[in-house]
Amino acid sequence: MKSRFISQWVESFLAERPVRANSLIITVYGDSIAPHGGSVWLGSFIRLVETLGLNDRMVRTSVFRLAKEKWLVAEQIGRKSFYSLTATGRRRFEHAYRRIYDDPRIAWDGDWQLVLTSGQLAPAQKETLRRELLWEGFGIIAPGVLAHPAANSDSLIDILQDSGAYDKVVVMRARALDAHSAHSNRPLQDLVHECWGLKGIADDYRGFIERFRPVLRAMKRATSLGPEQCFQVRTLLIHEFRRVQLRDPQLPKQLLAADWPGDSARQMCRELYAVTQCGAEQHLMDVLETMDGPLPEPAPYFYGRFGGTLTKDCGPQQGNR
Repeated sequence: MKSRFISQWVESFLAERPVRANSLIITVYGDSIAPHGGSVWLGSFIRLVETLGLNDRMVRTSVFRLAKEKWLVAEQIGRKSFYSLTATGRRRFEHAYRRIYDDPRIAWDGDWQLVLTSGQLAPAQKETLRRELLWEGFGIIAPGVLAHPAANSDSLIDILQDSGAYDKVVVMRARALDAHSAHSNRPLQDLVHECWGLKGIADDYRGFIERFRPVLRAMKRATSLGPEQCFQVRTLLIHEFRRVQLRDPQLPKQLLAADWPGDSARQMCRELYAVTQCGAEQHLMDVLETMDGPLPEPAPYFYGRFGGTLTKDCGPQQGNR
């Protein structure tokens, strides 16, 4: 049974915040399809995203572009096209979504990673590296110097190698004299707020909370939840949380305000994802087809999302094709 409130909320959301087809398709593939094997018949995918404002033409145009960009690969069987995430697409997705499903912030010991660019980099290569490092959460603390207080070393090496800059930059480690007193270190706090634009990110998190709080309340009160609406809400939830997360440098808690709204936003995302999980998964099983027939059950890693708070027992999930 559909909720009128949720229907109106989804309609208003899509009217106020139109989604780009390419970006939404990546969200659906990464969040919903990858755990189920990563490959589905295009016709069933078109049916799946129709209620999110994407029509047949938009989807076909977007998957063609995503295939050219090495996100997706197509396989033709008879008259049906099946699209899968490429190995590169999976790696990009896992790299981007690691910060969504699991809080990557670790206990900080005061170490900083510094990347010093040099004249060996061509201008275009330097710009590519700068963009990739900013996306990874680094900040520009001085001309030619990018820094992060808790960067993932493996991700940094991947970025340097993929950009061809591995042997053309200097990577160093610096250390704050007292990481545990960061809250009382005004110059350090000023540097962090200036370089990472934390006020704008905090405002985005507050907007996210205000936007999804009524939905969480409505779904918690509901006696039953419609599968299609669960899928719609879960997809828009992750799509929007991803948008904010991509701007969040994931700084250690010692460098953030005590009331940092990112923590409340993550908690809300975790709760709403859990509430919609069973219904959304039912809808996926009902709509999507693979080259082997019905969609397979999700891989074990799916249940580890958000700290392993998802249920493995949603009851029978019979297809309605």
